[in-house]
Amino acid sequence: MKTSDDLISRINKHFAKMSKGQKKLAGYILANYDKAVFMTAAKIGKTVGVSESTVVRFASLLGYKGYPEFQKELENLVQEKLNSIERIEVASGNMSRQEVLEKVLTADAEKIKLTLDNIDREAFETAVDWLSEARRIYVVGVRSCSALAGFLGFYLNMIFDNITVISTNNFSEMFEQMIKINKKDCIVGISFPRYSMRTLKAMEFANDRNAKVIAITDSKNSPLGLYSSCNLIARSDMASIVDSLVAPLSVINALIVSLCIKRQDEVIENLETLERVWNQYQTFEPDEINRVNDENIINIEDEDE
Repeated sequence: MKTSDDLISRINKHFAKMSKGQKKLAGYILANYDKAVFMTAAKIGKTVGVSESTVVRFASLLGYKGYPEFQKELENLVQEKLNSIERIEVASGNMSRQEVLEKVLTADAEKIKLTLDNIDREAFETAVDWLSEARRIYVVGVRSCSALAGFLGFYLNMIFDNITVISTNNFSEMFEQMIKINKKDCIVGISFPRYSMRTLKAMEFANDRNAKVIAITDSKNSPLGLYSSCNLIARSDMASIVDSLVAPLSVINALIVSLCIKRQDEVIENLETLERVWNQYQTFEPDEINRVNDENIINIEDEDE
């Protein structure tokens, strides 16, 4: 069941037993979810004309643990309902250009905190063990998540010698790259709304081949959970047309650091080898100019003369 159907059906199911204030809240949220999603419990209460405690009790009545969990479902509803143009309009109506830097960075910091508070530690340790023990590791993430997949793959290559970052524009190429995947292997699928069908199919294929499947996604209701038995949940909430990926990146950083600690000897050996290669082939050349002073400045005007 989709999140939008779930949230709306909960409101409809409990509407008859709601207090007068809660019914006002329900009506406002259903009509203005694109605005309510950005409001705190206190702000939405003030807008509707009820107390903050009424808003919290409203979320509890619908079956959520608190207002933050309710707001997360509301964010999912907005992501499903609004297209990119509408997202820009919603965001522009809730912050001025002068507020963008502060609001976006503050929101990103909050997403990391919420991810830390709610992530499944046991699932995280399972992911570290599976990756460490895998014969081959596959990483898949497309569209905006391709940056996360590339980052994870880059550092996994510093630790292991069995990494495949799936790079593809169609299903045929994708299956060709992972045709040999089996129960000794592990795949990490990364996807956030709007979820990628290519990533989902890659995880389904890996699951059918009995490989270990890890998902990095935004919700326990994510479709990636259909094929993953190890789910790392990271908040990724929209700001205009941009989905914030700072929390997923932090989770990936933590995975890499944990793997470096678990495979410390191999990591040190690999880095020492790389240092020797870099030195031998002069990969990093020394700068010719260490600082800017009058002697380093080229007078373009004199040169033209």
